[in-house]
Amino acid sequence: MTTQKLMCHCANMSHPATDRPVLLIDADAPLRDLHACASERLNAVLKYLDLMDHAEHDIYTVTTIARIMVQDVSDIFRVVEQRGFDVPG
Repeated sequence: MTTQKLMCHCANMSHPATDRPVLLIDADAPLRDLHACASERLNAVLKYLDLMDHAEHDIYTVTTIARIMVQDVSDIFRVVEQRGFDVPG
């Protein structure tokens, strides 16, 4: 499979730190896998934020990590929604 063909099946993730997409979502991945990936990230950030309630940490670092993880979840949900709405009803 050529790189050009592969790129057609991928969705960019929203990371403003770069001009070119570095992380991509396989838009053709099974919905179960996309959901598992989003769930894993969302649960991880929720556990992290719970831990930060009980520790003294730099609020900027905490919010940056949370933002990146939640943005990943949002990007995956965007792909799931696009795929879900494309399914004939």
